[in-house]
Amino acid sequence: MSECKVVDARNTFCPGPLMELIRHMKKASVGDMFELLSTDDGSSNDVPEWVHKAKHEMVSSEKVAGVWHIRVRKAR
Repeated sequence: MSECKVVDARNTFCPGPLMELIRHMKKASVGDMFELLSTDDGSSNDVPEWVHKAKHEMVSSEKVAGVWHIRVRKAR
């Protein structure tokens, strides 16, 4: 498995962080892992919803010092 690619979308607002993640995932290979960094609380809902609809894998989601760290694996 490849290393985790960081998508730094801090200080952007909905739908910015999700759009950044989607842009990176479109160029990625199946199995690639991403960690989205977001200061927008909406990301904690938007990203898991999109991951489920797009049939990718939600790995983890946690807020540390005001920043969401959301890990997603490209599944298809």
